[in-house]
Amino acid sequence: MNVIPKILATLATAVCAAVASASGITVVDDRGKRVELPAAAMRVVTLSPSLTETVCALGACSRLVGVDRYSNWPAEVKALPQLGGLEDTQIERIVALKPDVVLAAASIRAIDRLEALGLRVLALEAQAYADVPRVIGRVAQALGAPAAGAALWQRQQARLQAAAERVPAALRGRKVYLEVASAPYAAGEASFVGEVLARLGLGNVVPAALGPFPKLNPEFVVRAQPQLMMGSARAVAEMAQRPGWAGLAALRDRQTCGFEASAWDTLVRAGPRLADAAEAIADCLVKLEPR
Repeated sequence: MNVIPKILATLATAVCAAVASASGITVVDDRGKRVELPAAAMRVVTLSPSLTETVCALGACSRLVGVDRYSNWPAEVKALPQLGGLEDTQIERIVALKPDVVLAAASIRAIDRLEALGLRVLALEAQAYADVPRVIGRVAQALGAPAAGAALWQRQQARLQAAAERVPAALRGRKVYLEVASAPYAAGEASFVGEVLARLGLGNVVPAALGPFPKLNPEFVVRAQPQLMMGSARAVAEMAQRPGWAGLAALRDRQTCGFEASAWDTLVRAGPRLADAAEAIADCLVKLEPR
C-alpha cells in the first residue's frame, strides 16, 4: 500500500533534479558562503551522521559515495567507504571519489583543505531544534529537490505531534534528567534534545542558562531530584551506583528510560530522525504510566 507514494516521491525528486541540472544551484551554508553547484549533486560525500541520514531521508541514499565512520543509518550506508571523523578526515580518499559536493559539519577541520583542492563543500550543522529544517532544506537544495526538504520536515512535525499526544497525562510536566555522556553531561533546555522533551510536554532539570549540553556536578542531579531519568541503556543501568544517586526517587521507583543503541542514535543526532526520538520517548512513558 505504501509503494505508490514512494514511487511518486522518487519521480518528484528526479524531476526537481532535472530542472536544477539545467539552471545550476546556489546554496548558502552555515558560514554564509555561497556554494555554486553546476547541477544537482549526484555524487555526495557526507562527513556527519546527521547529514548522511538527511540525504537518505530525502530519498537520495544512492547518490552517496562515501561517509564518515560514525554513519550507520540506514544499514546500506555501512557498505560505503568510511572517510574518518572530526579530527582525521581522509582527504586524499575523498578527492579520489570525485564528489560533486561534500556535506560536512561546520566544526570539521578539513573543510579549508578540501576547498583548496577544488572540492565544493557545504558546511551545515544543526545546533538547535530550529536549525534542523534549515539544514534539511539546504541539503535538499543541493540535491535539486527543495520541495522534498519541506515535505520531509512537515512529516516529521506531524509524527512528533502524534508522539506528544501519546504521552500519558499523569506524566506531563515531569522534570527529566537526560544524560548524553558520562562525567556527566546532560541535555539542557537549550539543546535540540531539550526542545524535543518540551514538545512532548516534559520539563527539564537543566535550565537553559547552563547551555545546551553542560557538564554537571553529580551533586547537581541529586539536588535537582528529577522525576524521570533518561539516557543510554548502559548509562541508566549504572546510575544507581554513583555516590548519592541510589537515593534518587526516580531510580528507586524505576521511573527511567534507558534507550538501546538504535533508538539512542536518534536522540543525540540533530537530524531527520528526531520524530523517531520523540516516538521512542513516548513509548517508554506509556510503559511508565501509573496504573
